[in-house]
Amino acid sequence: MMNPRDVKTAEDARRIVEERNLTHVKVGLFDNDGVMRGKYMSREKFFSSLEGGFAFCDVVLGWDSCDQLYENVGVSFTGWHTGYPDAPVRVLPESCREIPFEPGMLLFLCDFEGDAAAICPRNVLHRVLDKADAMGFDASAAFEYEFFLFNETPHSARAKNYRNLEPITPGFFGYSMLRNSVHSELYLELMALCEKMDFPIEGLHTETGPGVLEAALAVDSAGEAADKAALFKTFTKVWAQRKEMMATFMAKWSNDYPGQSGHIHMSLRHKDTGRSAFYDPDQAMNMSKLQRHFVAGQQKLMPELLVMMAQTVNAYSRLIPGFWAPTDATWGCENRTTALRVIPGSDKSQRVEYRLGSADANPYIALAAALGSGLYGIEQALEPEEMVAGNAYEQQHPQHLALPQTLSDAAAMLRRSEAARALFGSAFVDHYAATRDWEAREFRKHITDWELQRYFEII
Repeated sequence: MMNPRDVKTAEDARRIVEERNLTHVKVGLFDNDGVMRGKYMSREKFFSSLEGGFAFCDVVLGWDSCDQLYENVGVSFTGWHTGYPDAPVRVLPESCREIPFEPGMLLFLCDFEGDAAAICPRNVLHRVLDKADAMGFDASAAFEYEFFLFNETPHSARAKNYRNLEPITPGFFGYSMLRNSVHSELYLELMALCEKMDFPIEGLHTETGPGVLEAALAVDSAGEAADKAALFKTFTKVWAQRKEMMATFMAKWSNDYPGQSGHIHMSLRHKDTGRSAFYDPDQAMNMSKLQRHFVAGQQKLMPELLVMMAQTVNAYSRLIPGFWAPTDATWGCENRTTALRVIPGSDKSQRVEYRLGSADANPYIALAAALGSGLYGIEQALEPEEMVAGNAYEQQHPQHLALPQTLSDAAAMLRRSEAARALFGSAFVDHYAATRDWEAREFRKHITDWELQRYFEII
């Protein structure tokens, strides 16, 4: 029987569905917030879609993560004024995967086409990858995610109003052999799922905090890496809920513990020679001139692209000193207090880690920002600021390296960024910035526990 990951063409996709005698398949795509939206599709509809595509309501680019429509924030692509029409979508045969807990069932990713492609997150990334290709580079990436697991269900979490949730394990047990041995069945089952669905985990361990894990996904071509990161987040949550647990990738769910990161490791290789564009053994830190330019571009554009890495109100609760998240656009060598960590290695392993992003960020948008800004640095032959040695949190940095401190401020910086418009297109910048304005406005409608506790009696 044909292996789903061997499917490359529409003909292959037709053949594997016929081989399995499936009546339906699953198709899905990712919205602005990285939430996977999709449906079951009949065999006949799928076969016709392989050739001519199909239509998907463009509301998935016009609402937030809670299905609330963007209104009065300047979203022009879709809305009541357009009637929320269907937009053309194409099936990606090469994305075919089997879903282990739905025996025989196949999953296919899709991409928006037409006008919707200008703002579709996956398309935005692929335009950056096209730019890398035109510059003579192949880009590779690997995502790392921290996430908490709870002995809760969607019903129990809501019944508790998301308070006093029970993590699967108590205490601070970072890199614990005790925890991963006692719960080895869980670890092995999750790793097996990820292998089966082809977003393999290279390393899995406990982090600091009750019930928190960190998964390092295997390096891949940048486009594949983003697909795999998005699928990993989706199906880790599915897997957990099927086991009467919940996984959260919230940037910061508790005042008592560090936030959850979504770090991205990146490297470039020359297409013509296959050699690393980052590795030069004759330079300090094995850091080539091109890697210096790449890091400089990432550093320079980080403040104006922050909203592509920190996309929720909650993400800004993580970006505070001393909680393993950067607060300025800094860089260093093997320094985990900086926003960019240059990792010296060999031709194979020389890379940079973009440490700014949180686990809740859309992988396509985050990687587009991290990679696009690096390519900008190469194009402009930029040089990075002075490297940080020691604890970056305790040092003063130039004001232009300061990161915006709220979602609204970050969205405004993106909207003003000429580099962002050149890299991602004005249609995306305007649409995405408006969606973040909406997110910030939704937050301002609500009264927090902190406000009640602070002001209710004394003011």
